[in-house]
Order: sequence, then structure tokens, then C-alpha cells
Amino acid sequence: MVALNEPLPPPVPSKDFRDRLAQRRSAPAQALVAPGPSEAELDEILTLGARTPDHGKLFPWRFVVLGPQSRADIAARLAVLVELRNGPAKDQAVLAKLTAAPVTILVVSTPVEGSKPIWEQHLSAGAVCMNLEHAASGFGYSSSWITDWYSYDPQATALFGLTEGESVAGFIHIGTLNEPALERPRPDLAAKVTRLP
Repeated sequence: MVALNEPLPPPVPSKDFRDRLAQRRSAPAQALVAPGPSEAELDEILTLGARTPDHGKLFPWRFVVLGPQSRADIAARLAVLVELRNGPAKDQAVLAKLTAAPVTILVVSTPVEGSKPIWEQHLSAGAVCMNLEHAASGFGYSSSWITDWYSYDPQATALFGLTEGESVAGFIHIGTLNEPALERPRPDLAAKVTRLP
């Protein structure tokens, strides 16, 4: 760990790092199985995830680490919610994503009112999600960043301990992919990039 105000080394070219980014692919959450990260690996993944751009040093996010038991308990309560609100069958089916992986990190966006723009604070929480995915990959694990309906239903978010003003930035499911990852369509950069002189 680098001490506060200690100079950081400059970036060095890394073909391995570029190759890893070029092959980055989200895994299907329900295809993530054991092994998952150890406690020591998980601590480092969280530390690396927290090294994210943050306008104003507000750290407008927090982590909730969900193990298999807590997710199974919450999924059972969410299943009851689906029935009570007469939700579609798909709402029941996506609960399998919540329970499959060995480890899930819930990233909660916790913006600070009256400070920096709220939108920028939400973006910081999103950047944390992406950093967690890259960190998990650095340990050889696959991951899936998802939300689903229970990220937006107030009764559901209460089950995860969210309070007023907080929102789900994402569930980062981490484990070992039990099937080969397949490439998916990528954007045509010519249609997405504008270059100004």
C-alpha cells in the first residue's frame, strides 16, 4: 500500500494488460461457480475497486459483500415479493443470477447532497463496478455486473440494507465460468467516435 502523499510510479506499457482489456467479457451470472476469491483476494479486489475517479474525495459509494447464505435468504424473500406483486415469471427466473456465484459484491451509490453534482457521484459508483470487474479478472476470475428488477424496487432494496437516498449501482458476481466465454458484437467505432481538430 502506498503512503499518503507518496509519489506514485508512472504507468509503464503492458501488452499483457492491453490484451486483458481487449478480451474483457462479462460472464453470465448463472454460469459462475466455485472456486471464487478467497478472503484475502476479496480484500484486495475491494481495495483495487475503490481506486476510482472521485470528484471531491467524497467516496460516494459503499460495498456490501454477500456470501451464499445471505443471498439465498434474500432470494427467498424476493421470491415472496414477486408473488405478492404478481410479477412476471421472468422476475422469478432472474433470482437464479443472484444465488449462483460464490461471491457477490453489491455496490451501493451513496451520493452526498449539496456537494458535487449527483450525476458525477453516480458515475463514480459505476467506475467502482468496472474496477471490481478488472480486479477480479486480475485474479483469474470471471464476473458479471448486473442489476435486475430488485435493484429498483424499494421493498427489495430494503432487504439489502439500502437507506433513503441510496441506490444500487450494481451487483458484481464473481466466480469461475463453467462454460467457454463467447465473443459478442462490439460497437463500430467509426459510428461512435468524433474527432475534433
